[in-house]
Amino acid sequence: MHLSRRKSRKVWVGNVAVGGDAPIAVQSMTNTDTADAQATVRQIAELAAAGSELVRITVNTAEAASQVARIRERLDAMGCLVPLVGDFHFNGHKLLAQYPDCARALGKYRINPGNVGTGRKRDEQFAAMIETACSHDKPVRIGVNWGSLDPDLLARMMDDNAKLPKPLAADVVQREALIVSALSSARRAVELGLSQDKIILSCKVSGVQDLITVYTDLAARCDYPLHLGLTEAGMGSKGIVASTAALAVLLQAGIGDTIRVSLTPEPGGDRTREVVVAQEILQTMGFRSFSPMVTACPGCGRTTSTFFQELARDIQSYLRNQMPAWRERYKGVEDMNVAVMGCVVNGPGESKLANIGISLPGSGENPVAPVYVDGVKTVTLKGDHIARDFQAIIDSYVSTRYRAK
Repeated sequence: MHLSRRKSRKVWVGNVAVGGDAPIAVQSMTNTDTADAQATVRQIAELAAAGSELVRITVNTAEAASQVARIRERLDAMGCLVPLVGDFHFNGHKLLAQYPDCARALGKYRINPGNVGTGRKRDEQFAAMIETACSHDKPVRIGVNWGSLDPDLLARMMDDNAKLPKPLAADVVQREALIVSALSSARRAVELGLSQDKIILSCKVSGVQDLITVYTDLAARCDYPLHLGLTEAGMGSKGIVASTAALAVLLQAGIGDTIRVSLTPEPGGDRTREVVVAQEILQTMGFRSFSPMVTACPGCGRTTSTFFQELARDIQSYLRNQMPAWRERYKGVEDMNVAVMGCVVNGPGESKLANIGISLPGSGENPVAPVYVDGVKTVTLKGDHIARDFQAIIDSYVSTRYRAK
């Protein structure tokens, strides 16, 4: 399936293309203190291994800025070439000037127009960051946020709106202010010498309907690549559902060139979860393939055993864990589909539709599990080693079905 996308410019962030005809890129962000180079390198490597194609890091202090080049060097030595995006607020102009190694090591700068400075300093400090980007030939994401919108701009637009015969609702003006901030900042960056193919825009909010409205309007008014994401998606299922609801509508409309799912992790939780969710959004919608997907039934009264649930979980984990090695060896393996079904009602049919499928015995069926390969029943598994035997069938299928690189 080929879904049409809005035409945008192509921007290169290190070795990753964003926009144009490039695949929609997955981005994530560390939550370590960047001054702790060891912890930050470790988390970046984990995010990259999970499939993050761009990783943003906080650069908020002199201590953090002084470690960026070292972090880049350590990643390169590990063979982890993922581009780093420096996230700057308030003092970015100073840090980039004082730490040129940091400016050179980053693949992109993220600038928030609402947090660059106040009054006359805002223009000067924004200009300083753009000039640094120009001198180092770096792209910039101009990222406007609902929670840190330029207060002077918003006040002026609210005043102008109040003078209208029929003033617009305050939230409408606020959404328009986000877009105006992004577009006017991009225009100013171009005036300062930054090439238009070095600019990515984002206008992040935390509400699903607001995000859809803002990006639909922004996409119609520019051809810059757009970075999508709710600014604070939330925790657990709420964050996943909200991000999926918003991003799916925009992506289906052809809007979006790079995405991030900004999940709040559980205390001590795995940061890579946001990468997996972003990949699964793109893959289930048919935009990209990252890892073989497992189709599994939800279970019912016919599947009282938890065996099929455990097998579906274990096979999904196994496939994702194998992907780094498989990706290097086999072309197209990420498109493979595996079915793990719980009983004979839909099990055989779904298994036949998958590349490899197994129909496990439900609570009332004979304790046998037919396996289908490319729609043909090949073997019936029995006994205590069904899981092990099925995994071996998957391994054999991958090694024989997919062409070695």
